[in-house]
Amino acid sequence: MHPNLGRSLGYPPQNTTSIWKEAYTTEKNSSLPTFKTDSPASGNLKAFSFNDLKIATKNFRSESFLGEGGFGCVFKGWIDENTYAPTKPGVGIVVAIKKLKIESFQGHKEWLAEVNYLGLLRHDNLVKLIGYCSELENRLLVYEFMPRGSLENHLFKRGVQPIAWTTRMKIAVDISRGLSFLHNLDTQVIYRDLKASNILLDSDFNAKLSDFGLARDGPTGDNTHVSTRVIGTRGYAAPEYVATGHLTTKSDVYSFGVVLLELLSGKRALDEDNPGFEESLVDWAKPFISDSRRVLRIMDTRLGGQYPKKEVQAIAALVLQCLHTDPKNRPLMKDIYTTLEQLHNSNDNLRRLPHKVEHRGTKHTNYNHK
Repeated sequence: MHPNLGRSLGYPPQNTTSIWKEAYTTEKNSSLPTFKTDSPASGNLKAFSFNDLKIATKNFRSESFLGEGGFGCVFKGWIDENTYAPTKPGVGIVVAIKKLKIESFQGHKEWLAEVNYLGLLRHDNLVKLIGYCSELENRLLVYEFMPRGSLENHLFKRGVQPIAWTTRMKIAVDISRGLSFLHNLDTQVIYRDLKASNILLDSDFNAKLSDFGLARDGPTGDNTHVSTRVIGTRGYAAPEYVATGHLTTKSDVYSFGVVLLELLSGKRALDEDNPGFEESLVDWAKPFISDSRRVLRIMDTRLGGQYPKKEVQAIAALVLQCLHTDPKNRPLMKDIYTTLEQLHNSNDNLRRLPHKVEHRGTKHTNYNHK
């Protein structure tokens, strides 16, 4: 395990064990962005005053509290849809307001990176950043509110109704579409922190990528990778990145494979409730997804067998490609998106008439992840 521990951002509260802090300094032969100013670069965002956000959240009262992460706390607020002026609860539109811990220097750097990326990028599968506050020591971000919260809560939180297979595949298509957009910009953007807690869902379960604090521009010119100090989340980070600090878009592809595996199995990338259990979801599942006859053993039992067998096998084969130990053998994100969309569309009529698939003689293998 890498010695540097710590990082968890986003809302609602996360349980994901995050590791590998990184200093935002220029390194030799590195394409890490260097922030020469403490001011955001984008003019596409609303600059809120701290007083406006105090009013919008009722002075950050406990009833407005949504969650807490490494960045700080997140609160629900209300603003006017057109002027963005603060309003009373129930008037205007609801927003999520992320408030940086004042003592967090690293959080400030991630705050600035997020403003600079989401201030420029707009896509249906990226969470919309409405504005920011940079007043004295206060650093805040104002996002569109995602009423269904994170994918993490819907997959792993006890007492929450399990997501149907059709919805899970729709979420997978949305995530792959968002990542494909980032990877195919004129200057590639490597998301670097893909995990279930950073995938937010709107009221219709449309999925959007959030938390761009660790995002990086991809390699340029003849460079094949970005050299960075290792940062990410255990269980999701690509092994070659952990070993070398070499970051490419294929690092995101690996993380996407882990999220797909979570969607299939309903189990966490790592079991945080059992710290003595070292086997990851990837290590546990690989023998099963490598054999189409055994892949059904990893499926989330809460689905009740209601999924097309052939589609599951096709998704499992795709997961195996994404998790290839050699990043050169992993597919491109645009091809993953195309494959998932085709599967989604070709099985649409079947999924509108869901049927229970009986798997006689199929055993679901025990795994300690919750």
